[in-house]
This record gives sequence, structure tokens and C-alpha cells, in this order.
Amino acid sequence: MAAIHITDIEAAINHWRERAPATAGAALAPEISALGEVYARMVFHHEDEVDEASLPAPARAAWLAWYDTTPDTPCIAICSTSQGDDWCKGCGRSFDEVQFWPAMDPAEKRAVWRRITLEHTAWRFNRYAERAAEGPSVAAPP
Repeated sequence: MAAIHITDIEAAINHWRERAPATAGAALAPEISALGEVYARMVFHHEDEVDEASLPAPARAAWLAWYDTTPDTPCIAICSTSQGDDWCKGCGRSFDEVQFWPAMDPAEKRAVWRRITLEHTAWRFNRYAERAAEGPSVAAPP
């Protein structure tokens, strides 16, 4: 199993904080407590990643529930690996990552997402991706 980065633990905690905000005198939601314990241990030990297999069951369940709310694939439907490139210009994944994506576990997929986000070189991160999301432009009437 792959490792989960601390930023994903933070994102999952924030997801659960939005879904189950604490009120005066109320205990934290169980998902926040489970993930918070993992996060605190990571900070205490100066660790950036935690092995997915080492997560306590409640923390893993809370993380997976958050993961299910994230986009599954970075694909923007412009795959240059199908044209022979080793790295896709559209999403930033390697040929192997594109091919084996369906077989990857959630932590492996999040590791790829983290890498391509940090690299920030794929077309999905430039103005082209924004225009594609807007849909076809409508020409002004003459």
C-alpha cells in the first residue's frame, strides 16, 4: 500500500469539519477525532507521510469517505500518451500511470495527484483547462 501525505490528512479533517462543525461544549465528530490523532502523531514525529496500512480503522474509513468526494482522475480528455508521449501533456501522468490508473489504490492515486499538482506543468493547470471547463464559446450575433 502507498503512503498518505499529511496534506491529504489535513484536507480530510477540513472536509469533516465542514460536514460536522463543533458546537460549544460538543465533542468532535468521530471522523475528526480519528484523523486528528493520526495528524498529531505525524506532526509530533515530523513525518510527511503515513503508511495507509498503519491507519487505525476509523481514521482509514474517514479518509476513504473524504477520498470518495475528490475527483477520481486528473484526465482532461487530451491524452498525449495515446500519441506516443511518455508523459501526458494534458494531465501530467506517466504512460504507466494512465494505463494502470484503474488498478491503483486510493493512496497511490492521491500520490500521483500530489505530484502533478506540485509540478503544475500539465495543461490541466493552465488557461486551456479553464476554457475547456467553460464549454464551447458562442459567437456573438453579426
